[in-house]
Parts: sequence; structure tokens; C-alpha cells
Amino acid sequence: MNIVKDFLLQVTLLVIPIFVYFTFITEKVKSEKNRNVVMCILWGLSVLLCMLFPVDIGKAVQLDLRIIPLLLGSLYGGILPTIILTSVILLFRLYLGTNVGLYNTVLVLIVFLPVLLFIQRSFVISKKEKRIAIAVVLSVIYCAIGITFSIVLRGFDLDTFSVQLTHLLFVALVTFFLVTLYETIRDIHRLRSEMQDTERLRLISQLSTVFAHEIRNPMQVTRGFLQLLDEPDLPKSKKQYIQISIDELDRANQIIYDFLSFGSPSTNIEKVDVGYQLQRVANIIKGYTLNQNVDIKLDVQENCWIHANPQKLNQSLINILKNAVESMPNGGSVWITCFQSEDGFIEVTIKDEGIGMTPKQLKRLGSPYYSLKEKGTGLGMMVSMQIIHSLNGKIKVTSEEGIGTEITIQIPGWDRGQGLQN
Repeated sequence: MNIVKDFLLQVTLLVIPIFVYFTFITEKVKSEKNRNVVMCILWGLSVLLCMLFPVDIGKAVQLDLRIIPLLLGSLYGGILPTIILTSVILLFRLYLGTNVGLYNTVLVLIVFLPVLLFIQRSFVISKKEKRIAIAVVLSVIYCAIGITFSIVLRGFDLDTFSVQLTHLLFVALVTFFLVTLYETIRDIHRLRSEMQDTERLRLISQLSTVFAHEIRNPMQVTRGFLQLLDEPDLPKSKKQYIQISIDELDRANQIIYDFLSFGSPSTNIEKVDVGYQLQRVANIIKGYTLNQNVDIKLDVQENCWIHANPQKLNQSLINILKNAVESMPNGGSVWITCFQSEDGFIEVTIKDEGIGMTPKQLKRLGSPYYSLKEKGTGLGMMVSMQIIHSLNGKIKVTSEEGIGTEITIQIPGWDRGQGLQN
């Protein structure tokens, strides 16, 4: 019974960091780097406590679940947490004394860590079910390596071997439970964040339809009278003021257009060739790119068909392409590719060699009223992202300051996009 209590204590020491992290850290600490530091500290404490309160089996055999915080911290954190947590294990094990257990720990980590770091990259990009499977397999590998070196260093003992096998099964089971718990809570937080964004965008949509039409008419009337005042014999200074007024009215009208585009749902869904639309968009802004000394390089495949509203799609592509062009004040090139991936998605990539963005700027990209341009409204990119999402698509932005920005758009192809018709 004491053994069961000790193992339950070990499990509790592993569950607490997860709940502390998602309850107190994710909401209050905005920087991902700082969150990773806090999570590493929590897992480090978990490692120490697991080693401080091991399960005493008898015959000088003590077991603990230190592998699980090491595993979770490394898989979700990367190389630095791996080094820190490994150091914690080795230093505390050295503190406990130089014996066979220390040698066994060192040998196991030497063999296991390269495997862990090799798999970490594929773990990050994998789906939830595959992540759980990877973590469980790694925990089994760690325990199997530990059993092997234990037999080599201590010799084979049937009772000890059976206890170690039981420990292996228990570690695999707890790993499965904790990774599933971690992924589930993270999905809940992500879903809540998306719901908050959706609610905020819904309110913006409602507001846009309320005030847009009401203020557009007087603006058009004002613009018309300003044009009537622009007579040939008018002094040049007054003409300048009239032109400035007209330009500002046009800019305000464009803001309203962006609001209405964001607020109105897509209609007239039809079969659209994305490659053809990209060529059209490139031709539309060709004059603008020449003035900016920017060269557009197209590499598009034929028959990249999707379900979409062509006007909405073009609006989204023009906004993104204009941002790419405007990010290069000294000129440069924009590369546009379009192809159908093996999983049936149409993938569009727009890459520039402009000023790029910092991680902080990249995180805010697409937020209402956030713009890096002097006279930007902060609505263009938000509208573009909304259009892509309305097509059941995904948009990924990677950028490096001083290097450039790459935007990857994935939209379900014609065969996969039948649901958009309904």
C-alpha cells in the first residue's frame, strides 16, 4: 500500500506543474520566451521532488518518475530546457552520492538524449495523437535503456527485473495520461483564445455595418462639392488644400470599404483557378510595382482550383501583395508560387526581401488597427486573414527583421472544398 501511495505522490508532483502553468502563467505572462522559462523551472522542481521522494521497493531499489518531466520539458521546450533538466538530474544524483545508481543514470542519459533531441523537431510539428504516441514510445525507450544498463552494472535479478518492468509500464501509462492532459488543456486554451478573437471580430463586423452606410453618403456629397470648387482660376494654395481634403476623404472611404468587406459574408462561391487569379493580381498592380522598383516573379501551376468568391480572393491577394511591395522601399523582388500539395490543398507562397518584422510585430499582425505603415489603417491584413479563414484556409507568416517576410496560404482544393458550397 505504501508503494501505491508513493507512486500516487509522484504522479501528483507531475500534474501540479501543468495546472499551475495553464492556470496562472499562460494568462499573465504574454512573452512565449518567458513562459518557456517558467515552465522549465516548474519541470525542474518536479524533477527534484520526484528524486527527493522516490518509491522504495526494497533490496536497495528506488524508482521515480523523473523521466516524465525531463521528457515533457524537452519535447515542448527544446534544447535549452533539455540541457537544464538534464543538469538538474545529474547534479542532484551526484549530491546523493557516487554509486552504481549514478553511473546508471549517466549512461542512460548519454544514450537517450541524442534520441530525444533527434525526435523533438518532428514532435513539434506532429498532430496531437502522434505527439502522444511519440512521448509514450520515448518513455518506454528510456526505461528499457535503464533496465539494460542496470542488468549490466548490477547483474540480473528476477525480482528486480519484474519490478523494473512494472515501472516501465507505469511510466508509459503516466506519460500517456500527462501528455493527453497537457494537449487537451492546451487545446482548450487555444479554443478559448480563438473564441475571444471571433467574438471581437463579430463585434467589429456589427459596428461596421451600423456606421459605414450612415457616414458614406455625406462624405460623397462633401467630395463632390470640393471637386466643384476646384476651378481653373482658383489660387494654387487653395487648390492644394482642396486636393488634400479629397485625398483624405478617399482614404476614409477606403477604411469604410475595408470595414464593409470584413463585415459582409462571402457570396457567389464558384470554382476559381488560384494560379490565374494570381496572374491577374500581378498584372493589376504591375504599374505600382514598377514605380516602387519591385520585380514580381511568378511560378504558378495550372488548374489550382478552389471554391471561393473571386472578388474576395483577389482583394485578399492584392492586400498581401501590396504589403510585400511596400515593405521594400529600396526595391527588390517578390516571389509568388502556387501549387497543389499531395494532401489536396492549394498552397500559395508570397515571399519578399523587405524590412521584415520583429517577433513582437509578427505576433500582432492581423490585429485591428495595427499597421506598420505610416498611413496604414490596420484593416487590410485583418480583412485578408478573415477571407482566407472563410475559405477554410490557413495562413502562416514567417518573418525576420532585415531579411524579409514569407506568407504561406493553404486553401482546400476543389475536391476537398465541397463543403463551402453548402
